[in-house]
Amino acid sequence: MPPSTTTFVATTTILLLLTTTTSTATQRPFNKIYAFGDSYTDTGNTASNSGPNAFTYVSNPPYGTTFFHHPTNRYSDGRLVIDFVAESLSLPYLPPYHNPKADTSYGVNYAVAGSTAIPYSFFVKNNLTLDIQRQSLQTQLAWFNKDLEGQKCKSAKLTPKECKAVFDNALIWVGEIGANDYAYTVGSNVESKTIQQLSIRSVNGFLEALLDKGAKYMVVEGLPTTGCLTLSMSLASESDRDDMGCVGSLNKQSYDHNTILQTKIRDLRQKYPETVIIYADYWNAYRSVIKNAPKLGFKELYNVCCGSSGAPYNFDVLATCGSQSASSCSNPSQYINWDGVHLTEAMYKFSSWDMCQKIQDRLH
Repeated sequence: MPPSTTTFVATTTILLLLTTTTSTATQRPFNKIYAFGDSYTDTGNTASNSGPNAFTYVSNPPYGTTFFHHPTNRYSDGRLVIDFVAESLSLPYLPPYHNPKADTSYGVNYAVAGSTAIPYSFFVKNNLTLDIQRQSLQTQLAWFNKDLEGQKCKSAKLTPKECKAVFDNALIWVGEIGANDYAYTVGSNVESKTIQQLSIRSVNGFLEALLDKGAKYMVVEGLPTTGCLTLSMSLASESDRDDMGCVGSLNKQSYDHNTILQTKIRDLRQKYPETVIIYADYWNAYRSVIKNAPKLGFKELYNVCCGSSGAPYNFDVLATCGSQSASSCSNPSQYINWDGVHLTEAMYKFSSWDMCQKIQDRLH
């Protein structure tokens, strides 16, 4: 079923705004953003004592040093993709759900670092609970539903007026989710195909739950090139490399995952023809930066900016960013990788621009 004219116009409007530096308050099409995902989107729902086990110093400098000039519990030296999205829409940076004092009139960020798409119970069943974040995508949905109850929104069918008030001017941003599911099962008997099926099924169910509530405008990120992350490269054989110089097997795994995810999104567009559901291609955005790194000012594609100074790629899992034994580079804008798993503000900025630009190009 082809998109309606209204849907096409709305899609184009979103993308024009996201690829423009800022929109004015009078032009603002969205009054709020609701964001979900993992550490690539989390703006403060975890801290040093509650985030991923290998990165337990996010509340310490030099996290946040580039833009905020102090740690904000973002896993980067500065802003994330969701921060650049908020800027482009002339909205404040999204407060984390766990900040009870925050002004939530412009939206809330429910993303949790280390979060999985598959429920935590799956990992318990397979004896994979060591160092795993308990908060999954289902947890984030439960938090969101609790907030919706406070606004008397049950579903688009049962409480149409109340849900319309919530979603009419709201952008739903679903950051990449699923990379942790694969990572947590490395070395186990759980096959990657199982993770692919279960995580995509979970994401699809999550998206459908939001659409049934009344969501009208939604952006869904795919997985990035996980084989280009420093941690992945430090663990994989050097013979396992692709044309980007990254771990080929992991990049193919993410690519295949994204291919199926896009098929599910196309199905949802047909089932909910009056909604706008946009796929944001993180994988190819990352690849584009790798391939054009010198022109974009990147000199270090694989080494981390913040970590140890001696191990391969300046990365050592026992001396991660923010710890007393770690050190930080003076020029993070020249690095893609920040701490071994997370990216620099510069990389998030170019990735966000490239993702939105590519979608806009496909509309013409």
